[in-house]
Order: sequence, then structure tokens, then C-alpha cells
Amino acid sequence: MLKTLKIGITGLLLAGYALTACSGDSDMSEPESGYQNYYFNPETGSTTGDGSLERPFKFLAHISSLRLNPGDSVLLAAGTTSPGSIVLKQVQGTAENPIVISTYQSDKTFASQRAMVDAKGAANGILLQDCSFIEVSGLQISGNAGSMRMVDGKMPDMKCGVLVQTTESGTFGNITLSDLVIKDIFYEEEGYVRGKDEVRSANGTQSYGWGIRFINQTEGALLQNVKVEDCEISNVAHTGLKFTGKGKSIENISVLNNRVTETGGPGIQMSGVKGGIVNGNTVNHSGSNNDSRKWGRGSGLWTWSTDNVIIEHNSFLNANGPGDSAGCHIDFNCKNVVVQYNFSANNAGGFCEILGNNHNCAYRYNISVNDGWRVKGQDGAFQEGKIFWLSGYVGSQQQPKGPFNSYFYNNTIYTSQELVANFAVAKSSSGVLIANNIFYIAGDSKLVAGDQYQPEEIGSTPIPNTIFENNLYLSDSNWPQEVLIQDESPMIGDPGFQNPGGLTIGDYVPANPALVKDRGMKITKIPNDSIGLTIGLDVQHDILGNTIGSLPDMGAIELR
Repeated sequence: MLKTLKIGITGLLLAGYALTACSGDSDMSEPESGYQNYYFNPETGSTTGDGSLERPFKFLAHISSLRLNPGDSVLLAAGTTSPGSIVLKQVQGTAENPIVISTYQSDKTFASQRAMVDAKGAANGILLQDCSFIEVSGLQISGNAGSMRMVDGKMPDMKCGVLVQTTESGTFGNITLSDLVIKDIFYEEEGYVRGKDEVRSANGTQSYGWGIRFINQTEGALLQNVKVEDCEISNVAHTGLKFTGKGKSIENISVLNNRVTETGGPGIQMSGVKGGIVNGNTVNHSGSNNDSRKWGRGSGLWTWSTDNVIIEHNSFLNANGPGDSAGCHIDFNCKNVVVQYNFSANNAGGFCEILGNNHNCAYRYNISVNDGWRVKGQDGAFQEGKIFWLSGYVGSQQQPKGPFNSYFYNNTIYTSQELVANFAVAKSSSGVLIANNIFYIAGDSKLVAGDQYQPEEIGSTPIPNTIFENNLYLSDSNWPQEVLIQDESPMIGDPGFQNPGGLTIGDYVPANPALVKDRGMKITKIPNDSIGLTIGLDVQHDILGNTIGSLPDMGAIELR
């Protein structure tokens, strides 16, 4: 027999329940299956409540005393604000019966209302420690500073909207965070000003507020099968969504259809990840400096020491900062990271950035608009913006290494007449394929040194194992003659974009089929590369989903 449960926003179907619209006579009794629902309401609950719908708990602190079993739910009243944190430690659901944390609707609330957690003064809005098979949805979380309280006898060094972490060996995961709103996460009080050199440090040295963090740095621990979907993350001091694994100890991540805005650091960042998909997200104004507590630097997304991740169908917009701050960049020590079908625009640091000791990484079928506008020496900038950068950087004071077997094909790049399009290719690079791209550089182009904290030598020796041919340029000066590698068969002409400088994909549909249609070459492996791309070099569809014929068109859009 199915019972009805009003948890509103997310449309979750809990084991043993059928979700119905809210009404005064809905049956809110517990299911006969034995799963337990625990209700929390800071307005009508009491310290002597039993967690039932009629006598809800008042304070979130009571969660730590519950013995949660597979199929149980922790439900917060919509339209209310609970101070403190939701803390689960060593709590395990099952695949069939996950433990659910969500919102329930009362007769006095609307279906669109959420329960809110105010983590002011707390280390986290939600902490999931050494947990598995947990689903969290339908909540709003904020945490604007406050007098931090000690945790386990010491002062926290960061604040998170949601923190998922391991502290002991074992396998954990199967955690889903969906339909969450996370905003205003700061460690310091309003008015705090960071030192001018803090933004120049690699990732910041001080305490910050973060949106969502997954951390597995425990020896012998594996964190796997985690999903963040349909969440909104905004106005946090550092990174919006961050994965930190030790030695590829976070496996199989899904980051789907999230909106990340006004983060003081990067929008999305992953380190030590093996396997994942990042699809359908919008990241806007990463590296924001509109609050003195923010770091003020960060790419829309970047990877480090990460393998086998596909980054596709995302928008990366308006990244800011004196260094880095590309739309999406591949930092060093990565393998098989593919950036495809993305729209990148107005990012200070640039478009394509592949750093050292990266193997078989690719940018393909992306559109870049006015990326790389930053000018070194202006407004504190210590790096030039670049639309194309291959760098051997693998750490400060380390000998440059690679990148190896970098694939760059069927991208559309536009820069306006007001901008200078900068290029940098390190002499340590080995194995490069650049083909079928459209470079619409309306202004000047320039070779610059790759300056990741220290200028890289430009060099004069050709890069081994290079395929560089069959690209379309607006003029023959678009690719600087000083770059180590040169196009062996360039095409020159105007592709006739619908609206150059526009901020939609459709603005870059070419209107000159003679230059574009079926003019692409078949993509093959780089010489002496036995791998190519693990997901395959052949592409079936373009950025708009149009089918690609026997020969591809030029750029990211296939003409019909």
C-alpha cells in the first residue's frame, strides 16, 4: 500500500511513497514498510518533539542523535530557516533504499518554497562524512560568516555550503546532490580585505567560503559515484564546486545542468578525479572580485591530475583574474580530458590552455568569443590572456614537460578588432594536431611567452610529431609567424558569420559554404601516438547536434 508524502520541490519518489500535490487532507502517516521520516520545523517544533509530523524536532542538532537506517528521510519544513548544520557521519543507505534529506511542504507553504539552512557561525551547511547512498535535494543553504565554532576541538579553516569527505579507509559514495540553492558562503565577516598578494598565490592561502566540496585525502579510501545536478551556486568566496582526491581517489563524477555564478575562485575544479562527465552547466563570472572577501581569480572550470573526463555542452562566461581565469583549462598531470561542444566567451585568461605532462587531451567543436582579453601589467595582471596556449608548466622551479599529443580541431574562434589575440606554444610540447578550425581574428595577433609564474622559453626548434594543416583564417596574419609551428595548408577568407561578436551559438553559423562546407579533413592520430582519444577521434554531431557527413565542415558548426 502506497502512502502519500508532501516533500514538494524535487519530485523525489521515495521508496514506499507516491508524491502528491499538497492538500490539507493528505495522509502524512508513516509507511507500513518501516522506513522512518524525521520532520524538523524551527517554528512549530520543540525540544521534546519526537520527529513526527505532529511533533517535529526544532533543532538540526538533533540529527546527530538519530540512528538513520536505509530508506529513512530527514525532512525540513518548507518556508522556514533552521540555523546550524545537518551533520551525518558514518551513515549508510543502500542502492534500493537511500537515505534522503529534503524539504516537506506544510499546508501553509507553496510548492516552490524551500527549507533553508543558515550555517552562519558553523563550518558547513551540510556535512556528509564517511557516508554512502545519500540523496540531498530541495534545500537552500547560506553561511555568511558568523563567529566560527570549534569542531572536534579545533577551529575550522574553511566554510562549505556542503562538504562530503572521508576520514577513514573504505569505499564510500553513491551520493547525489540535486536541486540545491547554495549562496552567500563566507568565512570572514563583511568588510574583511585580503592582502594584495593573496590573489597571486596558487590557490589562496587563507580561509574561504566554498560552495560544494568533495574531499578524499584519506589513505585507503575511495569516493565514487557522486552526482551534482540542477544546483545553483552563487556568491561564494572561493570555488563553487570542487573535487579534491588523493591519487585519483575520486571516481565517476557527474556534474549536470548546474548554474554557478559570481564565485570568488573557479566555478568548477577537480583534482585527483578518475572518470566523469561535466555536461550542461553554466559558469558565469568566476574569479569575481565584487566582495573584498573573495579570492578574485579563477577559470570557469579547470582540471588537475585528472583522467578520463568529458567536459561538454557547457557555457563558460566572463572569467576574471590577474592569472589563469580561462573559460576551461586543463592544468598539468591530466590524461584523456576532452573539452567539446562548449561555448566560451569573454574570459580574461583565454580559451585553450593545456599545461605540462598532459597526455591525449583535446579541445574540439567549441566556440570561443573574445576570450583572452587580459593584458599583462594592466590592473595587476601578471599573465597575458591567450586564445591558444600549450605550456610545459608542471610546477614552480620544475623543468617544463610536454604536453603530449594535444588535439585541437573543429573549433570556431572569434576575437574582435579591439583585442589582440595572443598565442603561446612551449618548445617542450610534443605531438600536436591543429586542423579544421576557424580563426576569425579581426584585430592583431601576437606570440607571447607562456608565463605560468615564470616565462617559458619560446625556442626555435620545431615541435616533433605535429599535424598542423587545413585551418581557415580571416587573414594570413591571424596565426603569428613567430610561433614554433605553422599551418602547412592554410585557407584564407571570411566564413560569413551571422553575427560576429554575438553571444549565442547561432551567431557563428557560417554563411559562406564555399569556404566551409565539406572542407574539413579526416582526423587521424598524431604520428607515434598509439592512443588518439580514448572516446574516439571521429565525431558524429557538431555543437548544435547536426549530423556530420563523410567529411566534416570547417569550425564547430556543420552546415545542413
